Amino acid sequence: MIEKKENQLQIELKEDVAEGIYSNLAIIAHSTSEFVIDFVRMMPGVTKAQVKSRIVMTPEHAKRLAMALQDNLMRYEAQFGEIRLPERGGQAQMPTFKVEA
Repeated sequence: MIEKKENQLQIELKEDVAEGIYSNLAIIAHSTSEFVIDFVRMMPGVTKAQVKSRIVMTPEHAKRLAMALQDNLMRYEAQFGEIRLPERGGQAQMPTFKVEA
């Protein structure tokens, strides 16, 4: 006998979304009611970068996302080894950029 799971969520992943969008920079802003994450693609030698995707979520969902990322990073490093970040003066290198609306 097969049990039917009630309230099972079905998630659809459309083909164009499944391809993904490459991003190598995330800019995060927040207010009292929402977090905004802009995913940007920066290319070497180009002085202008473009936001490729924007995600807006509640603070509760942002915290859940941070927890899920931390959990997945720990599992990744357990399997593949520590992810090393390039350092400069004790801090990870971050590019300098100007954001324009």
